[in-house]
Amino acid sequence: MKHHVFIIGSVWVEPNSSAAGSRMLQLITSFLSKDWRVTFGTVSQKNLNSIDLSKLGVQEVRLELNSTSFDEFITDLKPTIVIFDRFITEEQFGWRVAEYCPKALRILDTEDLHSLRKTRHEALKKGIEFSNEMLLNSEISKREIAAIYRCDISLIISTFEMKLLQEVFKIDKSLLYHLPFLFDKINENNLWKPFYDRHHFVSIGNFLHAPNLDATIQLKKYIWKEIRKRIPAAELHVYGAYPTQQVLEFTNANEGFFVHGYVEDAFEVFENSRVLLAPLRFGAGIKGKLSNAMLCGTPSVTTSIGSEGMNDEIPWSGFVEDEIANFVEKAFLLYTDKIQWNQAQQRGIEIINTKFHKEQLTHLFFRCMDKVFSNLEQHRNNNFTGKMLMHHSLQSSKYMSKWIQEKNRKDKL
Repeated sequence: MKHHVFIIGSVWVEPNSSAAGSRMLQLITSFLSKDWRVTFGTVSQKNLNSIDLSKLGVQEVRLELNSTSFDEFITDLKPTIVIFDRFITEEQFGWRVAEYCPKALRILDTEDLHSLRKTRHEALKKGIEFSNEMLLNSEISKREIAAIYRCDISLIISTFEMKLLQEVFKIDKSLLYHLPFLFDKINENNLWKPFYDRHHFVSIGNFLHAPNLDATIQLKKYIWKEIRKRIPAAELHVYGAYPTQQVLEFTNANEGFFVHGYVEDAFEVFENSRVLLAPLRFGAGIKGKLSNAMLCGTPSVTTSIGSEGMNDEIPWSGFVEDEIANFVEKAFLLYTDKIQWNQAQQRGIEIINTKFHKEQLTHLFFRCMDKVFSNLEQHRNNNFTGKMLMHHSLQSSKYMSKWIQEKNRKDKL
């Protein structure tokens, strides 16, 4: 069956700005490879970093919040699959999709568990240890888990989060589907630049994403000066879309610390760098910067948060250290030891080819969607909690939205 996929995004797709944008483009190209029709809609404004999806054959539409125009649009569109790119878009449009397109398969692409990332951030700011109890009592957790229940399938990018949702939140596995990043297998006879032809350290990440901003501050304040003492000729080059003025002012040639901001081709940067540094202290999901580094044969030093849910039983492509002194020591070792560096590069190949094999992952994902779609009524009957939340919780969203809708109409009169 050829499906029509309608994706409701929180923002336009920016694959060169964020892992979320890259992930969305992977999904879109996978659907197009099946010769499915794809429509992408969002309420946000385009900017210079947004790609033109119409060049891929995707229909682009601007959506309006709290408006009957969406009801009319989706009724005419008649998609067979609707994807919400974050739980917030499900809150905004989920009840309208259920009401005006009830036979469509509703999928939530969580990107990462926002509640996990935000609760970890709160614990860090308060100087306390993160716990599952904090997560269970978080307001955003209640909202995000409710959205998962209201959807037919939720795509979970991390093995850690799959386990968390089942063991801590007690969500039935039938509602969850593990779908990480989707990459072609790495040819081990690739032509990557060798150890001695690569120079300097690199760090990269969208600065609108709080974990990336925090990691850059950690590098500037505590980590880089210690590495620089050990390797005086080394430089650190920091890239990422939407840098703050604070980050831009971190540039200091005497310290070998350079902030470049947005880069159009991150792969070119990785291919010329020797080591990626990613001292992430909080976050969720899996990290595009780390997978992209592996795709370019660039080993990394990161934290347990950074590597979480990416490699499981396979040794990391570099080192995983949470303490600053150990992080610095391993960065020095990886940068100066060719044998360690080559071994780390090979482990990166194994991780990509084992955990992120696009052809295998997409085949299983399409099979899962077909199975749920062909038994959609029974699947929803088995998810009574979801039916209950759709009936009760969304009534409040629905009538609040209708109230705003009516208010906006009167304001225009």
